Amino acid sequence: MIQERTLPTFDTKSIKITKEEGLILYEDMVLGRLFEDKCAEMYYRGKMFGFVHLYNGQEAVSSGVIKAMRQDEDFVCSTYRDHVHALSAGVPAREVMAELFGKATGCSKGRGGSMHMFSAEHNLLGGYAFVAEGIPVATGAAFQSKYRRETMGDEAADQVTACFFGDGACNNGQFFECLNMATLWKLPIIYVVENNKWAIGMAHERATSEPEIYKKAHAFGMVGVEVDGMDVLAVNSAAQEAVARARAGEGPTLIEALTYRFRGHSLADPDELRDKEEKEYWFSRDPIEQFTAYLTEHNLADVAELKAIDQKIENLIAEAVEFGTGSPEPGADELYRYIFAED
Repeated sequence: MIQERTLPTFDTKSIKITKEEGLILYEDMVLGRLFEDKCAEMYYRGKMFGFVHLYNGQEAVSSGVIKAMRQDEDFVCSTYRDHVHALSAGVPAREVMAELFGKATGCSKGRGGSMHMFSAEHNLLGGYAFVAEGIPVATGAAFQSKYRRETMGDEAADQVTACFFGDGACNNGQFFECLNMATLWKLPIIYVVENNKWAIGMAHERATSEPEIYKKAHAFGMVGVEVDGMDVLAVNSAAQEAVARARAGEGPTLIEALTYRFRGHSLADPDELRDKEEKEYWFSRDPIEQFTAYLTEHNLADVAELKAIDQKIENLIAEAVEFGTGSPEPGADELYRYIFAED
């Protein structure tokens, strides 16, 4: 077992959330967890095909960041582990599920599948399978927001972009080039590193000369923040500050969220490389269980309310599966659509 980093502490007394805000975060995390569990079930039953990379354990990062942003206005850019980012960004569960089944009713018309989800309606810029591939795309989205506002005089163009990627992307040249450009031009972007310790089967500490990724921001004069990625309140607080900074024209932020994936790299991964002790350590820090305790201890919700949300989400996902399995396949007559720009 590789030595664990000391997780940053977050003083919950430093913030105050309402019951409504707390339940939004809780519901979004539960949606992500139960949706992914259902994906695993469908995959192992032979109903879902291809590579499927699940997000279990990392829900506090997606919910904490994206729920600090404006839904359907700000931009979200993801990786091949993109289902939950899509859900947090507001893409309906039925459209995400249908996409995973490769159906015409999916958010990408069945053409994106698990790793390449896209939704123009929800400003989801896509999932990207190549490591660090989404970083320049997100940087470009942030640049167009700034250009439209400052050069074209569009006062409504104050959108912020959140770019998610893993620790394995942080030794890639695109990461450094884009951080440099974003700082030079003060782009309204948040780079969110979901450091789950493993890049497929490569331990993060073995692959980088500086394991503390947030410190790499300092070389560019960028704000770098380390946060406990299993604590949704800590992530949400850091994200709110980063969003406010970006929207005010003060430039980008690099947030390193220390988190952990509870399943293997993909559903085809037997997950034999990680030590049992390491897994048990992180399983004990389940972000949903921690936040459940916070909500009940602070009288923001009782057990019955939370169970009602759980049941609501289970029903929603059951309906999504029914919708996805019952939807039509893309027609052969549309084989060449969505390749070139259309009038």
